[in-house]
Amino acid sequence: MKINLLTVLLLTTTWLSAQVPLQQLKTENRINPIGLDATQPRFSWQLASTKRGTAQTAYEINVTDSKGTRVWASGKVESDQSQWVTYQGAPLKSGQTYTWRARVWDQQGKPGPWSTPATWQTALFAVSDWQARWIESTLPEGEQERPSPVFRKSFSSAKPIRKATAFITSHGLYEAWINGKRVGDAWLTPGWTSYNKRLQYQQFDVTGLLTAGDNAIGVELGSGWYRGYIGFSGQKNFYGKQLGLLFQLQIEYADGTTAVIASDASWKCGVGSVVDSDVYNGETIDARKEIAGWKDARYNDSQWASVKVVDGGMDHLVATYNEPVKKREVFKAIRVITTPRGEKVVDFGQNLTGLVQVKVKGKAGDVVRVYHAEVLDKAGNFYTDNLRAAKQLNTYILSGRGEETFEPRFTFQGFRYIRVEGYPGDIRTENFTAVAMYSDIAPTGEFSCSSPLVNQLQHNIQWGQRGNFLDVPTDCPQRDERLGWTGDAQAFSRTAAFNFDVHNFFSKWLKDLAADQVQGSVPFVVPNVLGSEVFNNFAGGSAGWADAATIIPWNMYLAYGDSKVLEEQYESMTQWIGYMERNSTNDLWNKGFHFGDWLFYRPFDDNDGRSAVTDKYLIAQCFFAHSTELMIRTAKLLGRSDDVTKYTQLLDRVKAAFLREYSTPSGRLVSGTQTAYVLALNFDMLPEALRPQAVKNLVDNIHAYDDHLTTGFLGTPYLCHVLSRFGHTDLAYKLLMQESYPSWLYPVKMGATTIWERWDGIKPDSTFQTPGMNSFNHYAYGAIGDWMYRVATGIDTEETGPGYKSIVIHPHTGGGWSFASASQETLYGKVKSSWRLQDGRLTLEVQIPANTSAKIILPTRDVSKVSEGNQAIAGHKDVKLGELTDAGLAVQVKSGTYSFVVNP
Repeated sequence: MKINLLTVLLLTTTWLSAQVPLQQLKTENRINPIGLDATQPRFSWQLASTKRGTAQTAYEINVTDSKGTRVWASGKVESDQSQWVTYQGAPLKSGQTYTWRARVWDQQGKPGPWSTPATWQTALFAVSDWQARWIESTLPEGEQERPSPVFRKSFSSAKPIRKATAFITSHGLYEAWINGKRVGDAWLTPGWTSYNKRLQYQQFDVTGLLTAGDNAIGVELGSGWYRGYIGFSGQKNFYGKQLGLLFQLQIEYADGTTAVIASDASWKCGVGSVVDSDVYNGETIDARKEIAGWKDARYNDSQWASVKVVDGGMDHLVATYNEPVKKREVFKAIRVITTPRGEKVVDFGQNLTGLVQVKVKGKAGDVVRVYHAEVLDKAGNFYTDNLRAAKQLNTYILSGRGEETFEPRFTFQGFRYIRVEGYPGDIRTENFTAVAMYSDIAPTGEFSCSSPLVNQLQHNIQWGQRGNFLDVPTDCPQRDERLGWTGDAQAFSRTAAFNFDVHNFFSKWLKDLAADQVQGSVPFVVPNVLGSEVFNNFAGGSAGWADAATIIPWNMYLAYGDSKVLEEQYESMTQWIGYMERNSTNDLWNKGFHFGDWLFYRPFDDNDGRSAVTDKYLIAQCFFAHSTELMIRTAKLLGRSDDVTKYTQLLDRVKAAFLREYSTPSGRLVSGTQTAYVLALNFDMLPEALRPQAVKNLVDNIHAYDDHLTTGFLGTPYLCHVLSRFGHTDLAYKLLMQESYPSWLYPVKMGATTIWERWDGIKPDSTFQTPGMNSFNHYAYGAIGDWMYRVATGIDTEETGPGYKSIVIHPHTGGGWSFASASQETLYGKVKSSWRLQDGRLTLEVQIPANTSAKIILPTRDVSKVSEGNQAIAGHKDVKLGELTDAGLAVQVKSGTYSFVVNP
């Protein structure tokens, strides 16, 4: 048979196009990570196909070491699993680079091409892998100013280098250089953990920084969270008084030999230009004290002091899995203001967390002070009362050597505005640049609708998260607090997982939560820096706060399908349940301190009981039940059958105790607030027969407040979800669209660019709430985002197919919106739901990633009114009809893009 070249090319092209390539190869949910101490890391990938019905039926993985030797060949594995596939090969070695690639077979049984290789580098598996010793400066410090010590080590490398890896951590914060070039692009390293129990080290490929011949290492330390002011009551030196460094450089030469340059007694120390640094108070840099060339190999350090070697401990060192803090978005100054007081103020237009870069030219000894604030007061003056004791002041002393650029190195500020004092010459916008800093979490979610105010709310939700996800989920980034409050984190965790990839971020933080538990009790803040002098006992055990121990692991499982989070946190979860059991009488948890429904609605001069006060022990009982329910689900998933029985029986008793103590036979609760009914309904505390009356009581309460919410931190996340669940989505939309206080849009109308701590941080007359607690960057109330994404646009995951393996698309129209659209980059790829209403006709555009499937619920019970791609839904080859429910018509689809039309 004669086949011409064109036919061959056509057949080849057709065959190649039918293959399914892979993309987004990740190891432990990171692309080509450096520094994993997992002995059995897990692999993930996406199928790069938008064709309908694309699915995986089998996979194959090959792994090789740095010499090209195969250490694992999985062979063909019949499975559709493309996330969290566990390495099953030969034991891994410390500090080595491994390469892996994969291929899959599609739904027709056709193999795809091998992927582009991906890599990971292992961390140090054992304490014995460390040759470095902890070193500290021997130079004296003052009581007030605590200058940043600098450390230096010179060495020679005569042979060609194949690879060099640096392992670094510190007591305090560090910044490192090799031959004058900065090591990595992370900031505020080693991050913040419960340092005395878990201290992270970072690992860097520094091959490109070394040269043949002479080399030099330079490191500077800052006080940071380790010994700076932290917590309340002027507390400092919480983890220790002395800053310290642990540094190990491993070199592999081209000839196969190795060398280690480690921190030890041979290093030298000095003092640099950072005169003082503090997380709350800011930083002072005296450029006159900068030691010229000290980071370079040719610098003569013979006059520097020797360091001292100390026992800083090694057993608590852990590799870094979460994304480091990095510099992100850049904001140019938009205007310079002269306030009524005569202050010179620069406006960046966005409340953010980070730093300001200042360009300045002046005489040696000139002092420029930069103060930071979130808002201006009613008169237009610079306002800092809400910072409490935090100074948020950076001071720069000029060297006089031409134009100089300053920025803080070991601190961060929360601000939109800066006040500048002592600046030589005119203050111009081009000399001031704001840089946002937060953990390098990847953005994953987008949302928009026809309401500009709600779009701004979404902007504020995301910027509230950016501003407070700085290595730990803080409450605020500006005042003398900035702590990892557990209640805020659990309330916002599901919203957070839509907007950004927070899998590694929360996995790391949850390990600190478990490390800081005491007899099962979970601290108010993690890492726990609140001592007994504040709360007269262990600062923990509050309902809705401590339940972060169960709620966040479960939410991470739903969002990412990673059961390992539950396995790792299981002991912590059971310990928390045990604490509630031990502090209950006849299964009624009515003991101890609780924050309650924090910052609920309470009008000024309340004479008739309008304040929405919810019984704290009623709240505690609801969260006792909820955590127990999550424990049952987790135990089932992990095959802990005995625990399933145990916690099922406990849940029955907890709910029975709730009914005895807090509900009348008709379903009226002892607290008639929105939060009381929301929690009781959301956590199924009431038998089904009593729920309709409870729903009516909730709706009546909302109407009694002129269709406004009155909920605080614990009721707000569930309010609209409960309304939609029980058939009142219209009221949920009405609450969302309210523009007057208290509401989500009131701060938007008042000019907010982030979420506020209080519903009325700025009152209608433009005066402020009490300055003792009035943050303008506080993400908790942004939890409404979860309802916007999962209900309004309807993107959700089935519990039986978590991580969006089995997707639900169930949009709810309303609010007077003509359209709404959301998309989320899941581990499998993009999920999108976009609806538009016109003349009663609904158009729904849906995107489902490869290797997943979706149930789509359409708002009609009449099949004849529905079409997809201009084809009637009945008999459609790509759309399978499902059940008819009160919610509408359910259809099943495989991966691909779809366009549904529902006619009136």
